[in-house]
Amino acid sequence: MKKAVILFSGGLDSTTCLAIAKKQLFAPFALTINYGQRHDIEIKQALKTVKSLKIIDHSIIDVDLAQFGGSALTDDVPVPKNELTPANDIPVTYVPARNTVFLSLALAWAETLNASDIFIGVNAMDYSGYPDCRPEYIKAFERLANLGTKMGVSKNKFQIHTPLIKMSKSEIIQTGIGLGVDYGQTSSCYDPHENGDPCGYCDACLLRKKGFREAGINDPLFYRS
Repeated sequence: MKKAVILFSGGLDSTTCLAIAKKQLFAPFALTINYGQRHDIEIKQALKTVKSLKIIDHSIIDVDLAQFGGSALTDDVPVPKNELTPANDIPVTYVPARNTVFLSLALAWAETLNASDIFIGVNAMDYSGYPDCRPEYIKAFERLANLGTKMGVSKNKFQIHTPLIKMSKSEIIQTGIGLGVDYGQTSSCYDPHENGDPCGYCDACLLRKKGFREAGINDPLFYRS
């Protein structure tokens, strides 16, 4: 089995991405990054998921992006509720350069493993307008990876896999259900309650609920009214 590093937050998309990598017979090395987000429920759920999926190699790295702030996820900025951010706007939940930081860490681990494959669950269809979720960004980072690493300048080129990038949220959910994903173990909310229950009203919750509704599947998470 080929080794692959999978960026794994414990959310719906990254859990589906991990299941896809396993289905494609990659040996998964899951990488979870504690980046100073205001909630840690995703990390707790990630630990449950790697255990249930019998992922042996799971690393959690602390990178405190909250030192810089600049996002509703890492700073004292209110998370918008009750309406989706317009497609051409970048929401306040955007964390500056987050995917660049994450992919760089994944790249470093992959090179030490002699693994040329990296998976990330970015999506350019039902998403919140983040510039680092677009196909052109992923292609640019892949070029950078192959320019700036020992492996990349050899014949063993890196490939950044984005299996969800052209899927709607409902298609992602249907794919995951077909692979046996337990979405009750995932967390998507930007502003969860203290016990981890989703708020139901932030961008991430609205997109998730829309996806389950369009997929004709009940979301196993409990949303408070």
